[in-house]
Amino acid sequence: MTPEAHPVDRSLWFQAALLPDGWAKGVRIGLAGGRIARVETGVARQPADAGGGVALPGMTNLHSHAFQRAMAGLTEARGPSDDDFWTWRALMYRFLDRGGPEEIEAITALSFLEMLEGGFTRVCEFHYLHNDPLGAPYDDIAEIAGRIVAAARTTGIGLTLLPVFYAHAGFGGQPPAHGQRRFVTDLDGFSDLAGRCRALTAGLDGAVAGVAPHSLRAVAPDELAVMPALASDGPIHIHVAEQTKEVQDCLDWSGARPVEWLLANAPVDPRWCLIHSTHVTEAEWRGIVDRQAVVGLCPITEANLGDGVFPAVDFAQGGGRFGIGTDSNVQIGVAEELRMLEYSQRLARRGRAVMADPQRSTGRALYDRALAGGAQAGGAGANLVVGAWADIVSLDVDGIAFAGRDGDAVLDSWIFGAPRSGAIRSVWRAGREVVTNGRHVARDAVQTRYRQALLRILGEAAA
Repeated sequence: MTPEAHPVDRSLWFQAALLPDGWAKGVRIGLAGGRIARVETGVARQPADAGGGVALPGMTNLHSHAFQRAMAGLTEARGPSDDDFWTWRALMYRFLDRGGPEEIEAITALSFLEMLEGGFTRVCEFHYLHNDPLGAPYDDIAEIAGRIVAAARTTGIGLTLLPVFYAHAGFGGQPPAHGQRRFVTDLDGFSDLAGRCRALTAGLDGAVAGVAPHSLRAVAPDELAVMPALASDGPIHIHVAEQTKEVQDCLDWSGARPVEWLLANAPVDPRWCLIHSTHVTEAEWRGIVDRQAVVGLCPITEANLGDGVFPAVDFAQGGGRFGIGTDSNVQIGVAEELRMLEYSQRLARRGRAVMADPQRSTGRALYDRALAGGAQAGGAGANLVVGAWADIVSLDVDGIAFAGRDGDAVLDSWIFGAPRSGAIRSVWRAGREVVTNGRHVARDAVQTRYRQALLRILGEAAA
Protein backbone atom coordinates (compact mmCIF):
# COMPACT_ATOMS: atom_id res chain seq x y z
CA MET A 1 0.00 0.00 0.00
CA THR A 2 1.36 3.42 -0.92
CA PRO A 3 1.58 5.63 2.15
CA GLU A 4 -0.75 8.60 2.23
CA ALA A 5 0.95 11.99 2.14
CA HIS A 6 0.24 13.02 5.72
CA PRO A 7 2.87 13.98 8.32
CA VAL A 8 3.07 11.70 11.34
CA ASP A 9 3.98 12.24 14.98
CA ARG A 10 5.08 8.65 15.54
CA SER A 11 4.63 5.20 14.06
CA LEU A 12 3.47 1.80 15.26
CA TRP A 13 4.59 -1.38 13.52
CA PHE A 14 2.82 -4.74 13.63
CA GLN A 15 3.64 -8.20 12.35
CA ALA A 16 0.18 -8.21 10.79
CA ALA A 17 -3.01 -6.14 10.92
CA LEU A 18 -6.65 -6.61 10.04
CA LEU A 19 -7.36 -3.89 7.46
CA PRO A 20 -10.72 -3.26 5.72
CA ASP A 21 -9.70 -5.40 2.74
CA GLY A 22 -8.27 -8.22 4.86
CA TRP A 23 -5.06 -9.27 6.56
CA ALA A 24 -1.78 -7.57 5.74
CA LYS A 25 1.74 -8.32 6.99
CA GLY A 26 4.45 -5.90 8.03
CA VAL A 27 2.11 -2.99 8.75
CA ARG A 28 3.26 0.46 9.86
CA ILE A 29 0.58 2.85 11.10
CA GLY A 30 1.53 6.51 11.38
CA LEU A 31 -0.27 8.59 14.00
CA ALA A 32 -0.95 12.33 14.14
CA GLY A 33 -3.28 14.18 16.47
CA GLY A 34 -4.80 10.96 17.75
CA ARG A 35 -5.78 9.79 14.28
CA ILE A 36 -4.32 7.44 11.70
CA ALA A 37 -2.30 9.53 9.25
CA ARG A 38 -0.61 6.80 7.22
CA VAL A 39 -0.87 3.05 6.63
CA GLU A 40 1.94 1.09 4.97
CA THR A 41 2.05 -2.65 4.37
CA GLY A 42 4.83 -5.09 3.57
CA VAL A 43 7.44 -2.99 5.37
CA ALA A 44 10.13 -3.85 7.90
CA ARG A 45 10.21 -2.52 11.43
CA GLN A 46 12.29 0.60 11.97
CA PRO A 47 14.17 1.45 15.19
CA ALA A 48 11.80 4.30 16.07
CA ASP A 49 8.64 2.21 15.63
CA ALA A 50 6.59 1.29 18.70
CA GLY A 51 3.92 -1.39 18.66
CA GLY A 52 4.22 -5.10 17.97
CA GLY A 53 2.04 -8.18 17.76
CA VAL A 54 -1.04 -8.37 15.55
CA ALA A 55 -3.24 -5.27 15.26
CA LEU A 56 -7.04 -5.25 15.22
CA PRO A 57 -9.38 -2.26 14.93
CA GLY A 58 -10.82 -1.54 18.37
CA MET A 59 -14.32 -2.85 19.09
CA THR A 60 -17.34 -0.81 20.24
CA ASN A 61 -19.19 -2.01 23.34
CA LEU A 62 -22.67 -0.99 22.23
CA HIS A 63 -24.51 -1.47 25.52
CA SER A 64 -23.31 -0.90 29.07
CA HIS A 65 -24.79 -0.02 32.45
CA ALA A 66 -21.42 0.64 34.07
CA PHE A 67 -22.72 0.97 37.65
CA GLN A 68 -23.96 -2.64 37.61
CA ARG A 69 -20.32 -3.84 37.55
CA ALA A 70 -20.35 -3.52 41.33
CA MET A 71 -23.17 -6.10 41.59
CA ALA A 72 -21.27 -8.91 39.83
CA GLY A 73 -21.34 -12.01 42.04
CA LEU A 74 -23.86 -10.55 44.49
CA THR A 75 -27.04 -11.82 42.82
CA GLU A 76 -26.33 -15.54 42.51
CA ALA A 77 -28.20 -16.80 45.59
CA ARG A 78 -31.62 -18.28 44.91
CA GLY A 79 -34.68 -17.25 46.86
CA PRO A 80 -37.65 -19.40 47.90
CA SER A 81 -39.21 -19.21 44.40
CA ASP A 82 -37.95 -19.40 40.84
CA ASP A 83 -35.32 -16.81 39.98
CA ASP A 84 -35.37 -14.81 36.73
CA PHE A 85 -34.78 -11.35 35.26
CA TRP A 86 -37.54 -9.83 37.36
CA THR A 87 -36.16 -11.07 40.69
CA TRP A 88 -32.69 -9.89 39.59
CA ARG A 89 -34.16 -6.48 38.81
CA ALA A 90 -35.63 -6.24 42.31
CA LEU A 91 -32.15 -6.88 43.76
CA MET A 92 -30.69 -4.24 41.44
CA TYR A 93 -33.22 -1.70 42.67
CA ARG A 94 -32.24 -2.40 46.29
CA PHE A 95 -28.57 -1.96 45.38
CA LEU A 96 -29.42 1.53 44.11
CA ASP A 97 -30.55 2.60 47.56
CA ARG A 98 -26.88 3.44 48.05
CA GLY A 99 -24.11 5.14 46.09
CA GLY A 100 -23.68 8.80 45.30
CA PRO A 101 -21.82 10.55 42.49
CA GLU A 102 -18.35 9.73 43.85
CA GLU A 103 -19.16 6.02 44.12
CA ILE A 104 -20.81 5.90 40.68
CA GLU A 105 -17.78 7.55 39.07
CA ALA A 106 -15.40 5.09 40.75
CA ILE A 107 -17.45 2.07 39.61
CA THR A 108 -17.77 3.46 36.11
CA ALA A 109 -14.04 4.08 35.83
CA LEU A 110 -13.24 0.47 36.73
CA SER A 111 -15.79 -0.78 34.21
CA PHE A 112 -14.33 1.39 31.45
CA LEU A 113 -10.79 0.35 32.37
CA GLU A 114 -11.72 -3.33 32.16
CA MET A 115 -13.36 -2.74 28.80
CA LEU A 116 -10.11 -1.34 27.43
CA GLU A 117 -8.13 -4.24 28.89
CA GLY A 118 -10.64 -6.58 27.24
CA GLY A 119 -10.33 -5.09 23.74
CA PHE A 120 -13.15 -2.53 23.67
CA THR A 121 -12.06 0.98 22.67
CA ARG A 122 -15.50 2.66 22.74
CA VAL A 123 -18.52 2.23 25.00
CA CYS A 124 -22.15 3.20 24.46
CA GLU A 125 -23.12 4.03 28.03
CA PHE A 126 -26.89 3.57 28.48
CA HIS A 127 -27.12 6.04 31.33
CA TYR A 128 -30.30 6.03 33.40
CA LEU A 129 -29.11 6.77 36.94
CA HIS A 130 -30.20 10.42 37.06
CA ASN A 131 -31.42 11.11 40.61
CA ASP A 132 -30.01 10.73 44.12
CA PRO A 133 -30.68 7.61 46.25
CA LEU A 134 -33.90 9.16 47.59
CA GLY A 135 -35.13 9.95 44.09
CA ALA A 136 -34.56 13.70 44.31
CA PRO A 137 -32.97 15.45 41.32
CA TYR A 138 -29.43 16.68 41.74
CA ASP A 139 -28.91 20.45 41.56
CA ASP A 140 -27.19 19.75 38.24
CA ILE A 141 -29.43 17.47 36.19
CA ALA A 142 -26.27 16.12 34.49
CA GLU A 143 -24.39 15.38 37.73
CA ILE A 144 -24.02 11.66 37.06
CA ALA A 145 -23.58 12.17 33.31
CA GLY A 146 -20.64 14.40 34.19
CA ARG A 147 -19.22 11.62 36.34
CA ILE A 148 -19.45 9.21 33.40
CA VAL A 149 -17.59 11.69 31.21
CA ALA A 150 -14.97 12.05 33.95
CA ALA A 151 -14.52 8.26 34.07
CA ALA A 152 -14.08 8.19 30.30
CA ARG A 153 -11.47 10.93 30.54
CA THR A 154 -9.62 9.10 33.34
CA THR A 155 -9.47 5.83 31.43
CA GLY A 156 -9.25 7.18 27.88
CA ILE A 157 -12.09 5.11 26.44
CA GLY A 158 -14.11 6.46 23.53
CA LEU A 159 -17.57 7.44 24.76
CA THR A 160 -21.00 7.40 23.19
CA LEU A 161 -23.18 8.83 25.95
CA LEU A 162 -26.84 7.83 25.83
CA PRO A 163 -28.97 9.52 28.51
CA VAL A 164 -32.05 7.41 29.16
CA PHE A 165 -35.63 8.62 29.21
CA TYR A 166 -37.59 6.59 31.77
CA ALA A 167 -41.05 7.61 32.92
CA HIS A 168 -43.27 4.58 33.60
CA ALA A 169 -43.34 1.21 35.35
CA GLY A 170 -45.13 -0.66 32.60
CA PHE A 171 -47.03 -0.57 29.34
CA GLY A 172 -49.87 1.92 29.15
CA GLY A 173 -48.16 4.63 31.16
CA GLN A 174 -48.22 2.98 34.58
CA PRO A 175 -46.81 5.27 37.30
CA PRO A 176 -43.18 4.53 38.21
CA ALA A 177 -42.48 2.24 41.14
CA HIS A 178 -40.43 3.16 44.20
CA GLY A 179 -37.44 1.16 42.96
CA GLN A 180 -37.31 3.26 39.78
CA ARG A 181 -37.01 6.60 41.57
CA ARG A 182 -33.38 7.15 40.53
CA PHE A 183 -34.25 6.78 36.84
CA VAL A 184 -37.37 8.88 36.36
CA THR A 185 -37.51 12.23 34.62
CA ASP A 186 -40.05 14.17 32.58
CA LEU A 187 -39.72 15.36 28.99
CA ASP A 188 -38.67 18.91 29.89
CA GLY A 189 -36.01 17.65 32.26
CA PHE A 190 -34.84 15.06 29.76
CA SER A 191 -34.56 17.64 27.01
CA ASP A 192 -32.27 19.67 29.29
CA LEU A 193 -30.29 16.53 30.15
CA ALA A 194 -29.80 15.59 26.49
CA GLY A 195 -28.47 19.06 25.74
CA ARG A 196 -26.13 18.96 28.74
CA CYS A 197 -24.79 15.59 27.62
CA ARG A 198 -23.94 17.02 24.20
CA ALA A 199 -22.09 19.86 25.90
CA LEU A 200 -20.26 17.56 28.32
CA THR A 201 -19.01 15.26 25.55
CA ALA A 202 -17.88 18.11 23.28
CA GLY A 203 -14.48 18.21 24.96
CA LEU A 204 -13.69 14.49 24.58
CA ASP A 205 -11.87 13.22 21.50
CA GLY A 206 -14.35 11.39 19.30
CA ALA A 207 -17.18 11.46 21.84
CA VAL A 208 -20.76 11.12 20.62
CA ALA A 209 -24.07 11.92 22.33
CA GLY A 210 -27.47 10.43 21.51
CA VAL A 211 -30.54 9.34 23.46
CA ALA A 212 -32.03 6.13 24.80
CA PRO A 213 -35.75 5.74 25.39
CA HIS A 214 -35.45 2.94 27.93
CA SER A 215 -38.10 0.53 26.63
CA LEU A 216 -41.69 0.42 25.43
CA ARG A 217 -42.79 -0.37 28.97
CA ALA A 218 -41.03 2.74 30.37
CA VAL A 219 -41.81 5.23 27.57
CA ALA A 220 -45.29 6.06 26.31
CA PRO A 221 -45.92 6.40 22.56
CA ASP A 222 -46.20 10.20 22.61
CA GLU A 223 -42.93 10.40 24.54
CA LEU A 224 -41.18 8.01 22.17
CA ALA A 225 -42.20 10.22 19.25
CA VAL A 226 -40.10 13.08 20.68
CA MET A 227 -36.88 11.09 21.01
CA PRO A 228 -35.46 11.35 17.45
CA ALA A 229 -35.50 15.16 17.61
CA LEU A 230 -33.80 15.12 21.05
CA ALA A 231 -31.09 12.84 19.65
CA SER A 232 -30.08 15.56 17.18
CA ASP A 233 -27.83 13.63 14.78
CA GLY A 234 -26.80 11.04 17.38
CA PRO A 235 -27.82 7.40 17.79
CA ILE A 236 -31.04 6.14 19.39
CA HIS A 237 -30.94 2.98 21.52
CA ILE A 238 -33.85 1.13 23.14
CA HIS A 239 -34.34 -2.12 25.09
CA VAL A 240 -36.88 -4.33 23.35
CA ALA A 241 -38.23 -7.90 23.56
CA GLU A 242 -35.68 -9.08 26.12
CA GLN A 243 -38.12 -11.19 28.14
CA THR A 244 -41.13 -13.37 27.33
CA LYS A 245 -43.16 -11.55 29.99
CA GLU A 246 -42.38 -8.28 28.23
CA VAL A 247 -43.68 -9.74 24.96
CA GLN A 248 -46.90 -10.92 26.57
CA ASP A 249 -47.42 -7.61 28.39
CA CYS A 250 -46.97 -5.74 25.12
CA LEU A 251 -49.48 -8.01 23.41
CA ASP A 252 -51.97 -7.44 26.23
CA TRP A 253 -51.48 -3.67 25.95
CA SER A 254 -51.37 -3.18 22.18
CA GLY A 255 -52.22 -6.42 20.41
CA ALA A 256 -48.71 -6.42 18.90
CA ARG A 257 -45.35 -7.83 19.92
CA PRO A 258 -42.69 -5.28 21.03
CA VAL A 259 -40.54 -5.26 17.87
CA GLU A 260 -43.65 -5.49 15.71
CA TRP A 261 -45.13 -2.45 17.50
CA LEU A 262 -41.87 -0.49 17.30
CA LEU A 263 -41.43 -1.05 13.57
CA ALA A 264 -45.04 0.00 12.93
CA ASN A 265 -45.04 3.08 15.14
CA ALA A 266 -41.51 4.53 15.29
CA PRO A 267 -39.18 5.87 12.57
CA VAL A 268 -36.66 3.05 13.03
CA ASP A 269 -33.71 3.56 10.68
CA PRO A 270 -29.90 3.05 10.71
CA ARG A 271 -29.54 5.39 13.71
CA TRP A 272 -31.47 2.95 15.91
CA CYS A 273 -30.03 0.11 17.95
CA LEU A 274 -32.54 -2.40 19.30
CA ILE A 275 -30.97 -3.86 22.42
CA HIS A 276 -31.50 -7.62 22.95
CA SER A 277 -34.49 -8.25 20.61
CA THR A 278 -34.22 -11.76 22.03
CA HIS A 279 -37.77 -12.88 21.37
CA VAL A 280 -38.49 -12.01 17.75
CA THR A 281 -40.36 -13.71 14.95
CA GLU A 282 -38.90 -14.07 11.47
CA ALA A 283 -41.15 -11.27 10.23
CA GLU A 284 -39.83 -9.00 13.00
CA TRP A 285 -36.13 -9.64 12.40
CA ARG A 286 -36.62 -9.24 8.67
CA GLY A 287 -38.27 -5.90 9.42
CA ILE A 288 -35.16 -4.87 11.38
CA VAL A 289 -33.00 -5.87 8.40
CA ASP A 290 -35.15 -3.81 6.05
CA ARG A 291 -34.76 -0.72 8.27
CA GLN A 292 -30.96 -1.27 8.46
CA ALA A 293 -31.06 -0.91 12.25
CA VAL A 294 -28.58 -2.69 14.52
CA VAL A 295 -29.46 -5.37 17.05
CA GLY A 296 -27.43 -5.04 20.25
CA LEU A 297 -26.55 -8.48 21.58
CA CYS A 298 -25.19 -8.92 25.12
CA PRO A 299 -24.61 -12.69 25.24
CA ILE A 300 -23.05 -12.97 28.70
CA THR A 301 -25.70 -10.86 30.42
CA GLU A 302 -28.47 -12.55 28.46
CA ALA A 303 -27.14 -15.90 29.66
CA ASN A 304 -26.67 -14.65 33.23
CA LEU A 305 -30.28 -13.43 33.35
CA GLY A 306 -31.74 -16.43 31.54
CA ASP A 307 -33.23 -14.22 28.83
CA GLY A 308 -33.11 -16.63 25.91
CA VAL A 309 -31.22 -16.84 22.62
CA PHE A 310 -31.61 -14.42 19.71
CA PRO A 311 -31.76 -16.09 16.24
CA ALA A 312 -28.38 -14.65 15.27
CA VAL A 313 -27.51 -17.19 12.55
CA ASP A 314 -30.66 -16.59 10.53
CA PHE A 315 -30.44 -12.84 11.16
CA ALA A 316 -26.83 -12.62 9.97
CA GLN A 317 -27.46 -14.80 6.93
CA GLY A 318 -30.42 -12.56 6.10
CA GLY A 319 -28.22 -9.46 6.06
CA GLY A 320 -28.84 -8.33 9.62
CA ARG A 321 -26.49 -5.96 11.46
CA PHE A 322 -25.48 -6.66 15.04
CA GLY A 323 -22.93 -5.64 17.62
CA ILE A 324 -21.97 -6.78 21.10
CA GLY A 325 -22.34 -5.18 24.50
CA THR A 326 -21.53 -6.02 28.09
CA ASP A 327 -24.82 -4.74 29.60
CA SER A 328 -24.66 -5.60 33.34
CA ASN A 329 -20.86 -6.02 33.14
CA VAL A 330 -20.82 -9.29 35.06
CA GLN A 331 -17.87 -10.19 32.81
CA ILE A 332 -16.11 -7.80 30.42
CA GLY A 333 -14.22 -8.71 27.26
CA VAL A 334 -14.57 -8.82 23.48
CA ALA A 335 -13.45 -12.44 23.15
CA GLU A 336 -15.75 -13.56 25.95
CA GLU A 337 -18.85 -11.94 24.42
CA LEU A 338 -18.13 -13.28 20.93
CA ARG A 339 -17.45 -16.77 22.30
CA MET A 340 -20.71 -16.78 24.25
CA LEU A 341 -22.59 -15.58 21.17
CA GLU A 342 -21.24 -18.42 19.03
CA TYR A 343 -21.67 -21.07 21.72
CA SER A 344 -25.26 -20.05 22.47
CA GLN A 345 -26.07 -20.45 18.77
CA ARG A 346 -24.33 -23.84 18.68
CA LEU A 347 -26.38 -25.05 21.62
CA ALA A 348 -29.63 -23.79 20.10
CA ARG A 349 -28.88 -25.32 16.67
CA ARG A 350 -26.83 -28.34 17.81
CA GLY A 351 -24.08 -27.59 15.29
CA ARG A 352 -20.58 -26.13 15.06
CA ALA A 353 -19.08 -23.00 13.46
CA VAL A 354 -22.61 -21.73 12.88
CA MET A 355 -21.71 -18.03 12.57
CA ALA A 356 -18.94 -18.68 10.02
CA ASP A 357 -19.44 -18.22 6.29
CA PRO A 358 -17.70 -19.64 3.21
CA GLN A 359 -15.22 -16.74 3.08
CA ARG A 360 -14.43 -16.31 6.79
CA SER A 361 -13.76 -18.44 9.82
CA THR A 362 -16.06 -18.24 12.84
CA GLY A 363 -13.88 -15.77 14.73
CA ARG A 364 -13.32 -13.55 11.71
CA ALA A 365 -17.02 -13.47 10.77
CA LEU A 366 -18.00 -12.65 14.36
CA TYR A 367 -15.39 -9.91 14.66
CA ASP A 368 -16.12 -8.28 11.32
CA ARG A 369 -19.86 -8.20 11.89
CA ALA A 370 -19.68 -6.98 15.48
CA LEU A 371 -17.12 -4.35 14.49
CA ALA A 372 -19.37 -2.92 11.76
CA GLY A 373 -22.55 -3.09 13.83
CA GLY A 374 -20.88 -1.56 16.86
CA ALA A 375 -19.43 1.30 14.81
CA GLN A 376 -22.87 2.07 13.39
CA ALA A 377 -24.58 1.91 16.79
CA GLY A 378 -21.87 4.00 18.43
CA GLY A 379 -21.96 6.73 15.80
CA ALA A 380 -18.23 6.48 15.13
CA GLY A 381 -16.08 4.64 12.63
CA ALA A 382 -13.96 1.66 13.63
CA ASN A 383 -11.37 0.67 11.05
CA LEU A 384 -7.62 0.99 10.53
CA VAL A 385 -7.84 3.60 7.77
CA VAL A 386 -6.36 7.04 7.21
CA GLY A 387 -8.43 9.68 8.99
CA ALA A 388 -9.95 7.34 11.57
CA TRP A 389 -9.25 7.65 15.27
CA ALA A 390 -6.25 5.51 16.16
CA ASP A 391 -8.20 2.91 18.17
CA ILE A 392 -6.04 -0.20 17.96
CA VAL A 393 -5.87 -3.49 19.87
CA SER A 394 -2.65 -5.49 19.68
CA LEU A 395 -2.67 -9.23 20.38
CA ASP A 396 0.49 -10.75 21.85
CA VAL A 397 0.99 -13.53 19.33
CA ASP A 398 4.17 -14.67 21.09
CA GLY A 399 1.85 -16.39 23.54
CA ILE A 400 1.58 -20.16 23.31
CA ALA A 401 -2.09 -20.01 22.27
CA PHE A 402 -1.03 -18.34 19.00
CA ALA A 403 1.86 -20.62 18.08
CA GLY A 404 1.91 -21.28 14.33
CA ARG A 405 -1.20 -19.19 13.68
CA ASP A 406 -1.78 -16.40 11.21
CA GLY A 407 -4.73 -14.77 9.46
CA ASP A 408 -8.18 -15.77 10.65
CA ALA A 409 -6.68 -18.44 12.90
CA VAL A 410 -5.34 -15.64 15.11
CA LEU A 411 -8.86 -14.41 15.78
CA ASP A 412 -10.18 -17.94 16.25
CA SER A 413 -7.41 -18.73 18.72
CA TRP A 414 -8.01 -15.53 20.69
CA ILE A 415 -11.78 -15.97 20.91
CA PHE A 416 -11.92 -19.73 21.45
CA GLY A 417 -8.54 -20.84 22.76
CA ALA A 418 -6.47 -18.16 24.47
CA PRO A 419 -6.52 -17.40 28.19
CA ARG A 420 -7.77 -13.91 29.08
CA SER A 421 -4.51 -13.00 30.78
CA GLY A 422 -1.76 -12.18 28.30
CA ALA A 423 -3.74 -12.34 25.05
CA ILE A 424 -3.98 -8.57 24.64
CA ARG A 425 -0.64 -6.84 24.57
CA SER A 426 -1.50 -3.16 24.10
CA VAL A 427 -4.47 -0.93 23.38
CA TRP A 428 -4.32 2.53 21.83
CA ARG A 429 -7.29 4.85 22.05
CA ALA A 430 -7.10 8.04 19.97
CA GLY A 431 -3.39 7.33 19.59
CA ARG A 432 -2.69 7.10 23.32
CA GLU A 433 -1.42 3.77 24.64
CA VAL A 434 -3.80 3.14 27.54
CA VAL A 435 -3.07 -0.58 28.00
CA THR A 436 0.52 -1.86 28.11
CA ASN A 437 1.42 -5.52 28.58
CA GLY A 438 -2.25 -6.24 29.21
CA ARG A 439 -2.64 -3.75 32.04
CA HIS A 440 -4.24 -0.32 31.99
CA VAL A 441 -1.80 2.46 32.81
CA ALA A 442 -4.11 3.82 35.55
CA ARG A 443 -5.19 0.48 37.04
CA ASP A 444 -3.66 0.95 40.50
CA ALA A 445 -5.34 4.27 41.16
CA VAL A 446 -8.67 3.28 39.62
CA GLN A 447 -9.02 0.01 41.48
CA THR A 448 -8.04 1.63 44.79
CA ARG A 449 -10.81 4.18 44.34
CA TYR A 450 -13.25 1.43 43.34
CA ARG A 451 -12.41 -0.66 46.40
CA GLN A 452 -13.02 2.31 48.69
CA ALA A 453 -16.35 3.03 46.99
CA LEU A 454 -17.53 -0.56 47.33
CA LEU A 455 -16.59 -0.70 51.00
CA ARG A 456 -18.73 2.39 51.58
CA ILE A 457 -21.68 1.01 49.60
CA LEU A 458 -21.60 -2.47 51.10
CA GLY A 459 -20.93 -1.04 54.53
CA GLU A 460 -24.12 0.96 54.27
CA ALA A 461 -25.95 -2.22 53.26
CA ALA A 462 -24.73 -4.01 56.38
CA ALA A 463 -25.51 -1.13 58.71
